[in-house]
Amino acid sequence: MKATTSFLAIFSFICCYGQFTMDTPTHGNALIYETSPYLLQHAHNPVDWHPWNTKTLNKAQKEDKLIIISIGYSACHWCHVMEKESFEDKAVAKIMNEHFINIKVDREERPDIDQIYMDAVQLMNQQGGWPLNCIALPNGQPIWGGTYFSKKQWTEQIQQVATIYQERPQEVVDYAQKVAQGIQQSERISYNSSEPNFSWQELEKMLDVWKSQFDHHYGGPNYAPKFPIPNNYQFLMRYAHLKKDESLKRYVQLTLEKMAFGGIYDHIGGGFARYSTDMLWKVPHFEKMLYDNAQLVSLYSEAYLAYRQPLYKEVVKETLAFVEREWSHKSGAFYSALDADSEGKEGVFYSWTKDHLKAVLDSDFELFSSYFNVNQKGYWEEDHYILLKTQSDEEFCRKQDIDLATFQNKVSQWKRQLWTEREKRSRPGLDDKSLTSWNALMCKAYVDAFMAFDQAEYLQRALTNAQFIKEHQMKKDGSLWHSYKNDQSTINGFLEDYAFTIEAFIGLYQATFDQEWLHESEQLVNYCKTHFYDSTSGMFYFTSHLDEPLIARKMEINDNVIPSSSSAMANNLFVLGQLLGKDEYINMAEVQLNNVKTLFSSYPSGYSNWAMLLLKKVAPFYEVALVGKEAQKTAQKLYQSYFPNSVFLGSTKESQLPLLKHKWTEGQTTIYVCHNKHCQLPTTDINIAKTHIQ
Repeated sequence: MKATTSFLAIFSFICCYGQFTMDTPTHGNALIYETSPYLLQHAHNPVDWHPWNTKTLNKAQKEDKLIIISIGYSACHWCHVMEKESFEDKAVAKIMNEHFINIKVDREERPDIDQIYMDAVQLMNQQGGWPLNCIALPNGQPIWGGTYFSKKQWTEQIQQVATIYQERPQEVVDYAQKVAQGIQQSERISYNSSEPNFSWQELEKMLDVWKSQFDHHYGGPNYAPKFPIPNNYQFLMRYAHLKKDESLKRYVQLTLEKMAFGGIYDHIGGGFARYSTDMLWKVPHFEKMLYDNAQLVSLYSEAYLAYRQPLYKEVVKETLAFVEREWSHKSGAFYSALDADSEGKEGVFYSWTKDHLKAVLDSDFELFSSYFNVNQKGYWEEDHYILLKTQSDEEFCRKQDIDLATFQNKVSQWKRQLWTEREKRSRPGLDDKSLTSWNALMCKAYVDAFMAFDQAEYLQRALTNAQFIKEHQMKKDGSLWHSYKNDQSTINGFLEDYAFTIEAFIGLYQATFDQEWLHESEQLVNYCKTHFYDSTSGMFYFTSHLDEPLIARKMEINDNVIPSSSSAMANNLFVLGQLLGKDEYINMAEVQLNNVKTLFSSYPSGYSNWAMLLLKKVAPFYEVALVGKEAQKTAQKLYQSYFPNSVFLGSTKESQLPLLKHKWTEGQTTIYVCHNKHCQLPTTDINIAKTHIQ
């Protein structure tokens, strides 16, 4: 690759969010027929944009033109900066239209395409981010790429690449083939023929590396930006509980508290922003994403069971109220995102000036300022302040010598006042597409909140969303659509859609003991085995073999801000195998874990969902079976305790599930605590059952 670095400029990763508002020009391009909010934002650029499809790719090959592939999403601030600076400029558009076939891709609609070209940019530049801009040969093989470019940089670079391709085409083709080979090999997992042998030592070795990156002052990692990656803290919380690691427990609690106290959390309207730009969780990039908030609801719900902190319950309640208020569609679906920007500026919807706060709060301003740090600590920029907390309500009231209950009522009043005032502002843009995978994460979040707090409305919301997935996103052949908007379902589902839907349905089964959800889960698993499974490695591909092939068929292995679809599927197989009594599923999960486990210590935070599967293997994993008229109600009482390494199944009548079969007794509800299919003596006493689940 070094031979071609003369035209492979390396630019820094910039990943922010927002949206510019602008008058819509009269001209349009091929994107005007799309439903993606991101693609529609570019539908009136002078650039002759095309969507990614067979017709466009054939056009490139027929005309023997290089392809510009520009990838982003509706909430990406620097995507919109580049649009304003370059893609709305007629002179830039002229160069692009003359020399290239130009393709716009919404990375949220087509994560498979994004995965390919993100790998390419990282291979070439060692960095990545969005906007993601690649130039590829007519066959789709990338030859150059980067993230954000100024207008001058962009025009110089693309003209230089076009010239090199014209003058030295074979050199470029040879380079493209090397890059393509690199893409095909990245995150490619081979079969591990050694006997599966899982131990605590593997997790301890992983944590020894990981702990060096802990921030013991503000929680999270010891670097910025800080992403609130929920699967990281879910694993650490479970590990700390099972190993009785008090130090790790304190670190998890510190992180959860600091995130909830910080500016990354919307103290007025509920919900979390995408990430913090600093070490303090103070200044976020203000966009809100469905997948973040879904997973954080699940995390804080589980943390409440583990630690019983009222703060966690408040976070869940406020975040779900935000989701219901601003991201819910009448169909039962959830929308995708809110932009960071409004009025052409980032964060102005969420920040406050002192004068504005004084006008709204009047005599309460001083107390409010002390509580939410409208001072140097909360100062942001241009006389605007970000609301954040530095202490618990109990500690604040103790220092102020005021009654806790009275003060908390006042805080609720402040939030109502400021929310009403904030609603008068220009609102951030809404990405109103609904993605199956993200919806399933939110469905699971409502299930987790129901199981933690026993609020019936949470379960009903989960059921409503699950019905949306079944009715709108599930095809007659058992496959899933990926996207939904304007009553239209589009794009064949990816492994993430199946994995997170299965996980949500397994959660619904445990919450209701309705075997419909187990049946649906098994059907989806069997579809994945037929269309996504690689029998050579024992892993799953990210795309179905029925999809139009790209230059590489990828696996998604690393856990990130969302767990990888592969790790989610492996966990699903293990749990579903326990519920259905199917050793085949359990064995598949073990093969996949055995393939990946040697990588844990190389990048600990990137394998936390895999590590949760390993916990299921090295610590006792319990199957808790309940049979009788009150099975579901009894289970809900058990859910109020913290049993992270267990799965629940039950029935109000005789059931054919292996662990429930022949366990029905007329007139009583019986609890069986089982491990590896061997059950202890049954009991009708919840407290006795609890002592058997450790």
